[in-house]
Amino acid sequence: MEKKTTIKIGGVPEHFNLPWHLALEDDAFAKEGIDLQWQDVPEGTGRMSKLLRNEKLDVACILTDGIVKDIIAGNKSRILQVYVSSPLLWGVHAPAQIEADRTEQLEDGKIAISRYGSGSHLMSYLLAKRHGWDTEDIEFELINTLDGAVKALSTNKAQLFLWERYMTQPIVDQGIFKRLETIATPWPSFVIAATENCIKEKEEALSKMLHIINIYTADFKSIPSIDRTVASHYNLQVGDVQQWLLRTEFSSEQLLESTVDTIIEEFTAVGIIDRKVTLKDLVHYVPKIDEEE
Repeated sequence: MEKKTTIKIGGVPEHFNLPWHLALEDDAFAKEGIDLQWQDVPEGTGRMSKLLRNEKLDVACILTDGIVKDIIAGNKSRILQVYVSSPLLWGVHAPAQIEADRTEQLEDGKIAISRYGSGSHLMSYLLAKRHGWDTEDIEFELINTLDGAVKALSTNKAQLFLWERYMTQPIVDQGIFKRLETIATPWPSFVIAATENCIKEKEEALSKMLHIINIYTADFKSIPSIDRTVASHYNLQVGDVQQWLLRTEFSSEQLLESTVDTIIEEFTAVGIIDRKVTLKDLVHYVPKIDEEE
């Protein structure tokens, strides 16, 4: 029997990544000689960046802004393609019992973040910019996961928390968080990135992997009762999933230079990125598989 190529891949345990699990259930990767080993990373992009750096992961389905920042900071990985082209809708949350009902009332509050370099960390700076706050004055509380955020806000260790709006809806419905506003990323939500070593050693397998997942994402929204499947899988309300499906666009395209420019411009303005890079410093073009093969 032909030996399979192992690819260790990580992603957040959220609705965006259900196509990977559906493909795994169908043995779609195994049929093409790939042993795709999925790892849930509830701590998010900051943790995945570290796992890529340490080569504990070969590939990550990761927030665009987070991996761009980390590659600039020395992560030896490259972006293979955009995975979700629609913006990520971040909810800005506070403890339900807090008197404030507007974000600007919490300028002096501590912001809960999963990890430094995570989306919840980076988007806090854009939130501060939106409200005219001094970004040097922001204080953070490290909480690792969504469960950690629930604990931190419930015990008043933090007063603000940014996380994907639909995944936090059950916590809002339970009266634990209240949502003060939403903020959308001015760039695609997620990309697929791989370590340079993985690209060098397993490019053919990566090409097949992308081909497979792009088939699954292209068909994902037209799967019968997919709204109920997602709701059941992630303990969400069907109505919320329907709204999420309307907003979400998967992609098989490569990152655009204009997207990189926007990320660098936004994060340079708030002091997170201190040098410019071009698209070629960030991406790798994996050969596409001919549809007729």
